[in-house]
Amino acid sequence: MTNLLPHMSGRKFAVIALIGTAVLLALPYFLPPYYLGLVIKMMIFALFAMSLDLLLGYTGMASLGHAAYFGMAAYVTGLLALKLGWSVWLTLPAGILMAALTALLLGLLALRTRGSYFLMITLALSQVVWGIAFGWRSLTGGDDGLPEVPRPNLPLPWSMADSTPFYYFVLFFVVVGTLLLVRIVSSPFGCALRGIRESETRMLALGYNVWRYKLAVFVLAAAFAGLAGCLYVFNNRFVSPDYIHVARSAEVLLMVILGGAGTLIGPALGAAAIVLLENIISTYTERWLMILGFVYVLVALFTPNGLTGLIESLRKRRSGP
Repeated sequence: MTNLLPHMSGRKFAVIALIGTAVLLALPYFLPPYYLGLVIKMMIFALFAMSLDLLLGYTGMASLGHAAYFGMAAYVTGLLALKLGWSVWLTLPAGILMAALTALLLGLLALRTRGSYFLMITLALSQVVWGIAFGWRSLTGGDDGLPEVPRPNLPLPWSMADSTPFYYFVLFFVVVGTLLLVRIVSSPFGCALRGIRESETRMLALGYNVWRYKLAVFVLAAAFAGLAGCLYVFNNRFVSPDYIHVARSAEVLLMVILGGAGTLIGPALGAAAIVLLENIISTYTERWLMILGFVYVLVALFTPNGLTGLIESLRKRRSGP
């Protein structure tokens, strides 16, 4: 369980994960529907941020186009549910598959570059996807989007229209996605990704096909982003080109940086913090984006390793030399 939180053993991480899951299971009994909806949004964006961390934190590839896969999956899921009436067991895999196929296609182009060029080409390619969603009005609804996307209709005595059953529906998929991500980063594949992040030249000398590893993680990260996009469209019951816009990609990138890249807990914390801050600050002022900008600047100046780095430094200070 390395690199999930700096210097945390696998046993400690497992205990924290069990406690966190127990708390999440109990939340619907204590929170009103509004705040429960806020927690649902936090969980979805936590999964989205963790998917980007596969690229940024574990492989060293900063992307400004990750929202393309989030939005692509959301559109496919919304269209199939709204237009064709497909069940969630068909729309969810279809959305994830489309996100992965889109990443495979775009990755063949983007992975020919590196560094700042990779950052810019992912931005450019995501804007192409955004332009298609914005311009293909007959299919996507253009800037009006697709309203009234139905929530999953499961053979259960509880309706997904209620906040509590839908909360557990989202929690199930977020937990499964997180466990899969933990498995990936803890596997030999994850170790190879960290080796690529540290030195591509060394990994090439050791006989690793670096390009194939990059393409594989590019597609995997998009698949998890696609799962987050599918859950998000069911939560909002709406999808629009804003889901694909560069602002969404920048937002999730900031979540990873704020929480601490190179961990899985960090991006989840960053996502929860940003969603909470957006909700609290926006109720008091229309200039909430400016205040969030100050928060990002302060984090960059005083805790460059993000919230996980801050937690680790406080732990060391408390434990002493």
